[in-house]
Amino acid sequence: MSAFTSDQFAALHKTNLANLAMMSKSTIDGFQKLTQLNLETARTALTEGQESLKAVLAGKDLRDVLAVQSSVAQPAAEKAITYARQVCEIATQAQAELARAVEEQYEQNHRNLQAFVDTFVKNAPAGSEAISALLQSTVDAAGNTYRSAQAISKQMTDVARNNLAAGASAAATRGASGKA
Repeated sequence: MSAFTSDQFAALHKTNLANLAMMSKSTIDGFQKLTQLNLETARTALTEGQESLKAVLAGKDLRDVLAVQSSVAQPAAEKAITYARQVCEIATQAQAELARAVEEQYEQNHRNLQAFVDTFVKNAPAGSEAISALLQSTVDAAGNTYRSAQAISKQMTDVARNNLAAGASAAATRGASGKA
């Protein structure tokens, strides 16, 4: 039984480089979206801060200044919640793309490993049934472990997303009750 041929080795590297490029692109796209969100948020905060400062300076007495301050607090909290939600969406999208890439890579590697095991079992000398069975059992256990970890990861992502949504809802409800 021979090891990798040069063609197999080249194909493996080509696949790995393509996966690395795809994962790098996903990561950079996520950073780009996050940077764009941060710039837009900073620009908006600067503009609104200047408008608030003008309103405070235009106030005739303390009551006017306090009215401006109270009118700014609630929209600021709502904007912070919206910002956190947008960051979560960007992170979730990037995580989903990276998870998809990892899953594709794992599936390909698992198929390659299974083909290797099948070839090994087919060409194994007589008396090596125990080693063949152990090898196949190890491959099956690794696949099951990966699927379990993947399911747990998905559940954790869903819990985090639901907690963020619940927190945003609760904060919005508190803000609405504070206005009334």
